[in-house]
Amino acid sequence: MNTETDVKDLVKSRYGAAAAQVTQGGACCGAAAVGGSDPITSDLYDAVQAGGLPEKALLASLGCGNPTALAELNPGETVLDLGSGGGIDVLLSARRVGPTGMAFGLDMTREMLALAADNKKKSGLHNVFFLRGEIENIPLPDDSVDVVISNCVINLSADKDRVLREAFRVLKPGGRFAVSDVVVCGEMPPAIRRNMELWAGCVAGALSDTDYLAKLAAAGFENAGIELTRIYGAEDALEFLAGQGAELQALAAEVDGKFASGFVRARKPLAAAVDRPAAAATPSCCGPRAG
Repeated sequence: MNTETDVKDLVKSRYGAAAAQVTQGGACCGAAAVGGSDPITSDLYDAVQAGGLPEKALLASLGCGNPTALAELNPGETVLDLGSGGGIDVLLSARRVGPTGMAFGLDMTREMLALAADNKKKSGLHNVFFLRGEIENIPLPDDSVDVVISNCVINLSADKDRVLREAFRVLKPGGRFAVSDVVVCGEMPPAIRRNMELWAGCVAGALSDTDYLAKLAAAGFENAGIELTRIYGAEDALEFLAGQGAELQALAAEVDGKFASGFVRARKPLAAAVDRPAAAATPSCCGPRAG
């Protein structure tokens, strides 16, 4: 069984190495940073969005989606990005909330924070703030943030309940939770769940869609739902599992269609009584999609 410390140490090591790779002139992408290729993190930002941002902010993107393209962000709001990495989503958010708003990025990896600070300087944005810390213990006051975003980071935590409780705590009443993450539709082979390398690649730690919604409700959120943005097939699994050994590669067919990137939305109630029951989650997302 993977312990919380094991997972945290692995993620810190792998993402620190990825930041160093970008700093030295390379690119880092999810599985590529952990020894394989990467069908999850490619092609997430179009040229219009990335235009004017430092190249290294884009190269250091390790996400599975683009929360800033889907989240509702308004001028003057305060945004917090959990696991901000090289800072691309923080910089994009800062643009959208404008000079009267603020965009915070939280990361536990010194190398990523150094890269993010450099990208902030190059961007010329002044409403950006990067914090060092863990997403299980957010160093911000209660009721201080309008929107919490994250890009394929919550699945890296071994204590997701605590992450969601912390996100709920720092959100203002009526605040929005709007994150991209990998979710599991159906049963995951135990061999993948046990594989430490795949924790750092966004797969082994992923929750099922129903578990994700249930945990959001337990944390106090309401109106929770998941919009699938990409479903990964057997070919994607083979690409992602490259270099992981014959046993895991043989599982590619078993996970056909069982992993997906999704946009997870929820809201903190405007007013919550102390004994307010947990909000009901919306139905499972991983059925046939409309259209």
